[in-house]
Amino acid sequence: MRPLSRRTSELGTENAFVVLGEVNALVAEGKDVLSFCIGQPDFVTPDNIRDAAIKSIQDGKTGYTPSPGIPELREAVAQELGRLRGIELAAKDVVVAAGAKPFIAYTIQTVTDYGEGHEVIFPNPGFPIYESQIRCNGAVPVPLYLKEARSFAFDPEDLESKITDKTRLLILNTPQNPTGGILTREDLAAIAAILRRHPQVWVYADEIYSRLVHDGAFASIVNEEGMLERTVIADGVSKTWAMTGWRIGYAVNETLAPHFTRWVTNTESCAGHPNQYAALEAITGPQDAPNEMARVFHERRDLIVGLLNEIPGFTCLSPGGAFYVWPNVSEACKMIGCADSEELRKRILHEAGVAVLADIHFGPRVPGEGQHIRLSYAASNDDIVRGVERIRDFIVKNKK
Repeated sequence: MRPLSRRTSELGTENAFVVLGEVNALVAEGKDVLSFCIGQPDFVTPDNIRDAAIKSIQDGKTGYTPSPGIPELREAVAQELGRLRGIELAAKDVVVAAGAKPFIAYTIQTVTDYGEGHEVIFPNPGFPIYESQIRCNGAVPVPLYLKEARSFAFDPEDLESKITDKTRLLILNTPQNPTGGILTREDLAAIAAILRRHPQVWVYADEIYSRLVHDGAFASIVNEEGMLERTVIADGVSKTWAMTGWRIGYAVNETLAPHFTRWVTNTESCAGHPNQYAALEAITGPQDAPNEMARVFHERRDLIVGLLNEIPGFTCLSPGGAFYVWPNVSEACKMIGCADSEELRKRILHEAGVAVLADIHFGPRVPGEGQHIRLSYAASNDDIVRGVERIRDFIVKNKK
C-alpha cells in the first residue's frame, strides 16, 4: 500500500459527527432516536439574514472577495466584537474565513514549527479539533485539566506548572464546549498575571459562544493588561444567529491578521461571497431573533439541569453559558454495571433511543474527575423532557 503522511495519521476527528452517523443509521432502520449530540441551534436562520443573502445573489455578489473578507463585514465585526468586550478594534485586523474552525489551524501553523517541540496548552475536556490540529501540525499537545469543583474552570497554578520555554500557544475557550463552563474575570486576571511572566506565549481565545452567557456578563482575556496584542479573538455567526451551515467565522489580531490572510489565500481563497452579506446583516440588523434564542437557551438550561439531577446516579452542575450540560454519571455507571461513560452512552443510544456523547469524545478523562456525558440542549423543551425521561427510565430499569 502506498504510504500516507504522518500528518494525516495524526489528524483526529470530531466525534459528534461520528455519533450523528450512528444516529442516522438507526433512524434509517426505523428506530425512534432523540438526539442531543450535535452542538448547533435548532432554530432556522432568521428571515432578515436569509433575505440579505438572496438579495446579494440577485445583485450579482457571486464572485471572489478579498481574502480577508468584504470591507463592510470586517468593519462590522470590529465594531461588534469591540462593543461586546469594551475595547476598540480595527477592521484591518479582522480576517474572515469559512467558519471559525480554520483559525485554530491557522493560529497553530503561524506560531509553532513542525517538529521543533513547540508546545500548545489546551483545555481538557475540550473541543476535539484543538488536539487534532496541534498533533497534525507537529506541535506538542499539553492538556490543561478542567475541574468540576471549579465549575469546569482550570486552576491557574496548574497553568503555571505547564508553561515551559517551548510553550508557544495557550488555547482558552469561554463559554466552553463541552462543559458549558465559563472563565470569570477573576480567573482571567490570574491567567493574565501568569502570562505576563512568559512573553513568548500567544493566546487563542475561542469565544464563539460569547453572546450565549446565561449568568452575568461575558468576560474576555483581552480586557486584561497587555493581553490584546498577543491574543487571537476567534468568533463567528454560527451559534449566535443559528448560521452553522453558512460557514462564516472571523479572527482578530493586529500582528497575525496579514499571516491569516495568506493562509486563507492558500486554502479557501475567501469565504462565500453571499454568505458574507448574510453575516453582515446578522451583525448589523435587528437583534430580536438572536436575543430570543439566547433567552430560550437559558430557559432550556434550567429545564434540563433540573431534570438530569432527578435521575438516580446523575449530578449536573448548571452551566454558565453555551448550550451544553456535562453531568457526572459515575454513580449511574456503577448502578447499572457499565464500565465507563462510553459504555453508558452506547447503551442509552441502543436501549433508550437517546443520543449523547461521552467524555472520551473530548479528550482523555481528567484524572480523579469520574465519568461524564455531554448533552446539547439545542433541542425543544418537549424533546428535552422526553429524552431525559427515557434516560431516567433506562437507569431505573437496569439498576443492579
